[in-house]
Amino acid sequence: MQVVIFGKQFKEKDLEFVQTLLDVLHEEGFNTYIYTPYLIDIRKQVRFPGPYAPFDDHRDFLVHRIDFVIVLGGDGTMLNAVTLVRNAGVPMLGINLGRMGFLASIEKIHIRESIQKLRRGQYLIEDRSALYLESHPELFGDIPFALNDCTLLKRDTSSMITIHTFLNGDYLNSYWADGIIIATPTGSTGYSLSCGGPVIFPDSNNFVLTPVAPHNLNVRPIVLSDESVISFEIEGRAENFICTLDSRLEHVTASHQLAVRKNDFPIKLVQLQDNTFLKTIREKLAWGADIRN
Repeated sequence: MQVVIFGKQFKEKDLEFVQTLLDVLHEEGFNTYIYTPYLIDIRKQVRFPGPYAPFDDHRDFLVHRIDFVIVLGGDGTMLNAVTLVRNAGVPMLGINLGRMGFLASIEKIHIRESIQKLRRGQYLIEDRSALYLESHPELFGDIPFALNDCTLLKRDTSSMITIHTFLNGDYLNSYWADGIIIATPTGSTGYSLSCGGPVIFPDSNNFVLTPVAPHNLNVRPIVLSDESVISFEIEGRAENFICTLDSRLEHVTASHQLAVRKNDFPIKLVQLQDNTFLKTIREKLAWGADIRN
């Protein structure tokens, strides 16, 4: 099996866990590639137990037959890795070196047994739907898609904005708010959840439309079919506004034409045996836990 190790930033406190990953991959007979910017960060910090090779960018998936991308970091690093994998169809396994870890759901103390399960085939591959942003003028270059969410937001301390929203061409609502979030089921446990949106299960085939600090208190998050096309017109006192796809950001103006639809390809995640979505949300959200004791 061939794997790519992807990381965004090496931290001294993570040295033990990065070393454990390199060691167990060698012990289990994996051929290892390391994302080049991360390799530069760790090269003088770790001991390489066996051969490895650099992995430069998404075009390398055309050259090498990669079985898995192992992501070291938090959920933000997982979202960053999506821009590397793109439509290659290679499943990602996230090892949580961050805080919450909905996407990077493997805790760092379980690295060894997780890689052993991967080698033994004790996993499922889960397709996670993504969203695609259609825009004119074009935004986000050749990666106008997101695994978590797309947001339209006011800038800095400017006054609230008005987002006229249309569903399959029909007028839905004008949101007077600080912004709006269009989240996938995966993204429902992120920014949308913080703004009062519901948790949506990964196979629900939905989008969640969640206003950010709406002026009208009776405006609430709504759940839509991901077969919908949601389009927007923005107006406000400022000259430009913020549009994000996951952790990437562009500035837009009232003249931009924006629409969100389901992406043409899913993002594949590795779900190890006994590490289900239900288990993850129970643990991360402390459901059923009596914190009084």
